[in-house]
Amino acid sequence: MKLATFDSGDGDAHVGIVAGDGLIDLSRALPGLPRDMAGLMAAWPDAEHVLQNVASQPAHHKISDIHLLAPVPRPPKILAIGLNYADHIAESGQTTPERQIWFSKLSSAVNGPFDPIQIPRVSSAVDYEAELVAIIGRRCRHVTKADAPGAVFGYCAGNDVSVRDWQFHSSQWLLGKSFDSHAPIGPWIVTADELRDPHVLGLRTWVNDELRQNANTSGMIFDCFAQIATLTTAFTLEPGDIISTGTPSGVGVMQGKFLVPGDVVRIEIDGIGRLENPIVEEPVTTVLI
Repeated sequence: MKLATFDSGDGDAHVGIVAGDGLIDLSRALPGLPRDMAGLMAAWPDAEHVLQNVASQPAHHKISDIHLLAPVPRPPKILAIGLNYADHIAESGQTTPERQIWFSKLSSAVNGPFDPIQIPRVSSAVDYEAELVAIIGRRCRHVTKADAPGAVFGYCAGNDVSVRDWQFHSSQWLLGKSFDSHAPIGPWIVTADELRDPHVLGLRTWVNDELRQNANTSGMIFDCFAQIATLTTAFTLEPGDIISTGTPSGVGVMQGKFLVPGDVVRIEIDGIGRLENPIVEEPVTTVLI
């Protein structure tokens, strides 16, 4: 099943089932269900069989007529692993890590699958990183690698946008990874039962019409389930947490090709779909609330 968060034009976020080129609005089909994706994931053990029946109903909207939002608009945690593809390690001239390298992105960086990515006022060193994203569906701690598949609700595509100079201002990457708009995810969640094996998926990035990244998730050093096992050794994962599982070779910094306004970054992952984000300058505004 494919589940999306969208705005149909009323300014509210709705959750729906993707049905071909249409969307079934769950607030209309099943008004008793939670209205947000995190709530739906928490209710999934009781709701899944009901949703399977709804999935064959006529769509309420065409996808072309609505605005797709990030599937989880404000995840509790965004966790990302670094140096997790051998080809990316090779291009960066670093050694293969013996242990997993983790950093966080702030949830305010989350962006929709087709919304603009901003070039911040303070840097022109903005880069893309195509990543498979795993979305946690169950509260879990001390999960073994063998049991980790049961913690995953589904998968989507992600772009770990990175402001490279700010990333390396210090040994901590948080600032360089968390600028506003720098975590596009989507276009929807493909539930784990539909995707089955997340480690056999082609992953590609284009900037404009130039293919920059072309790899397969089989190239991960630490697979999705090993990642979950490590993370839950340290802390509890919760429904809606997202895990960015690493990027392959072909990132812009290694080619001297940073993103500029007017570019369009397209990321595709087999079995999931695509992100397509235009690159724009950060608006010249100051926000005080």
